Amino acid sequence: MSIVTRFAPSPTGPLHLGHAYSALIAHDMARKHGGQFLLRFEDTDLERSKPEYIAQILDDLTWIGITWDGDPLFQSAHLDVYNQELDRLISRDLTYPCRCSRKDIAAASAAPQEGVPHHLYPQTCKHRLMSDRQAGDAIRLHMDRACVALDGEMLSYCELGNINKGTYYIDFDTLLRDVGDIVIGRKDIQTAAYFMASAIDDIRQGITHVVRGVDLFEFTQVQVLLLHLLGHKAPLYHHHGLIRDESGKRLAKRDDARAISKYRSEGASVNDIKEMVGVL
Repeated sequence: MSIVTRFAPSPTGPLHLGHAYSALIAHDMARKHGGQFLLRFEDTDLERSKPEYIAQILDDLTWIGITWDGDPLFQSAHLDVYNQELDRLISRDLTYPCRCSRKDIAAASAAPQEGVPHHLYPQTCKHRLMSDRQAGDAIRLHMDRACVALDGEMLSYCELGNINKGTYYIDFDTLLRDVGDIVIGRKDIQTAAYFMASAIDDIRQGITHVVRGVDLFEFTQVQVLLLHLLGHKAPLYHHHGLIRDESGKRLAKRDDARAISKYRSEGASVNDIKEMVGVL
């Protein structure tokens, strides 16, 4: 099997050390095995995604020594593809519209029912039909129906990362209890939610090994479920550790002090960056 990996940043801020670490792992894995390394910009957040961030990310990756095969894929140019996949789930009656805001959900969760995890969507809109969808409504997966649709299938995925290495089997009861009716269609630009669009692109691009931070590990079971509902097999996964600051907090885009561009402006070398993230 020819290995295909990817790096998929959101151009809503500068590239920081954590991004560099993830990109280097995915890039080096592909190159070591004579495979392909692809670059994808997950830029469906149209308000926060900026051309200057795209340009800086491309420049920083090139400076670090990362090369990619083919042209970068921009999700914003393929919204119709995600909508087509979303429509497939809608046509099977596996979804419903939701008008609840985060504030509404938080208020409903303030007094949860006994035995119901407080973070689950309280199913306020579960009675609604897709034919009643209005502008500004999100789309939620009807998890009960989704599990019934996959009844009899053995859903599993393989994790190659050292932190959680092993084969994982997805339990429908656990999904119903701990995950619930997740948002799979965004209300702002009427397209698939981030984690669904990402999973769709992994299949479209032929990604064999999804390399990403361990903070996204919990998303995996949901993505595998969605892929099976759409008739696809899941790729292999490799979740790596996170780069953290001195206090143990994981780096985020708001941590401009850790931006690669800042280190470069201060005279850091490529080897300095690699030493900082532990890949040299």
